[in-house]
Amino acid sequence: MSATMQRPNRALTEGAIGKTLFLFTLPILAGNVLQSLNGSVNAIWVGHGLGEAALAATSNANTILFFLLGAVFGIGMASTILIGQSMGAGNVAQAKRVIGTSIVFFTAFSVIVSAFGFFVTPHLMTMMQTPPESQPLAVAYLRVIFIGMPFLYLLSFCGMALRGAGDARTPFLFLVLNVVLDIGLNPVFIFGIGPIPRMGIAGSAFASVVAQVVTLVALIVVLYRKKHFLTFHKGEGDLLRINGPILRSLFTKGIPMGLQMVVMSLSMIAMISLVNRFGAHTTAAYGACFQLWNYIQMPSLAVGMAASSMAAQNVGAGRWDRITRIVFTGVGFNFLLTGTLVSICYLFNRGALGLFLPLEGGAIDIAQHINHIVVWSFVFFGVSFVIAGVVRSTGAVIPPLIILVIALWLVRIPFAYGFVDKWGADAIWWSFPIGSLVSLTLSVLYYRFGNWRQARMIAPTTANPPPQAAKAAVEPSATGS
Repeated sequence: MSATMQRPNRALTEGAIGKTLFLFTLPILAGNVLQSLNGSVNAIWVGHGLGEAALAATSNANTILFFLLGAVFGIGMASTILIGQSMGAGNVAQAKRVIGTSIVFFTAFSVIVSAFGFFVTPHLMTMMQTPPESQPLAVAYLRVIFIGMPFLYLLSFCGMALRGAGDARTPFLFLVLNVVLDIGLNPVFIFGIGPIPRMGIAGSAFASVVAQVVTLVALIVVLYRKKHFLTFHKGEGDLLRINGPILRSLFTKGIPMGLQMVVMSLSMIAMISLVNRFGAHTTAAYGACFQLWNYIQMPSLAVGMAASSMAAQNVGAGRWDRITRIVFTGVGFNFLLTGTLVSICYLFNRGALGLFLPLEGGAIDIAQHINHIVVWSFVFFGVSFVIAGVVRSTGAVIPPLIILVIALWLVRIPFAYGFVDKWGADAIWWSFPIGSLVSLTLSVLYYRFGNWRQARMIAPTTANPPPQAAKAAVEPSATGS
């Protein structure tokens, strides 16, 4: 480890946009791949080792987990954008104030969620109409996840904060550690080895919690040994506490961004509740498809995250001349990368699904049919991710939320529920591409005609940046588009 302090990375505001965005996207994409690989390998252990009922249980439980992450995603994204704008403006102290406020918030909130969720888990599974044979398994799995919620929240925030500061490599390296531990420990705790008892489906969740705890501790130790510029030291205790103006900004900007994830996760809950009506085979098929969809959507999510961080730093530096090029470059990467994965999915549909489902069961044929209808639409939904990531980097957080509500709750969900009696399960599957096309259309229209360039994350006087840095952080340049 170097004995000198690790310095901020200025690359996101300089140089060729295509190369910079691509290199910043790669570790985020690789991290997304690893996370989905982690979930997929765990699903293989559960599906083949414990059966379709257990796989259906994890599908229902993971939907709740996605909702819980979405509940604080917005605060994390608001922190990431504020950190990015602060670093673009050269104001490290403001970035630390954002981190200090966020850490206190995430710690307190995660403890509350952990305690509350542990007790209401059975009621959640009942409300979701989880198949009776899967419900006790889902409860056992989800309760362990709730116990480890504080570590999951803090680990996720640390990764987002580092990416906001322009460092995508460190979160990726520690994600590798997390995934390796999780994958390696899953069969140990599920089936039991030596003195370790067989824990069944709860063992899969326990392995994830252990991996998160070890990874979080290791990350903190390494950051301090590297003397990272965002770590807290003696004399900086006033930064590691709630800052009122920053907390207000995190909530006013973060809540709408978090609501986007909540809107998505609630739509998933509504969708899987509808899928559950068709029995455990269809639920298992949907769960297997969902595993593949995670991979297909990874490039657009990674490009959107990278474009958001890159745009935030350029907004902070007053480099508005680069924002439009970031958008078009990101959309191009989405078409190339997501389109490639969609093509591969169509070519190897049954083989890929066979990783999660028994080849002789009834679920795999249903899953193939689902994929034929749905997967092409993710190319167009990905454009919305990229555009939303860039416009949010300025502080324009309400319009992307409205677009998502329209696409999911005024189009996708009503279409699925409205036509399910007539079309059966096909109404559910066709609602995905219809919602994606609506989201694409509205996102392009807002980017072209909306006033997102005039949005602000935080008033320039609240964080006390230097005058020139404050101006750069909140005002478009004269060459801005």
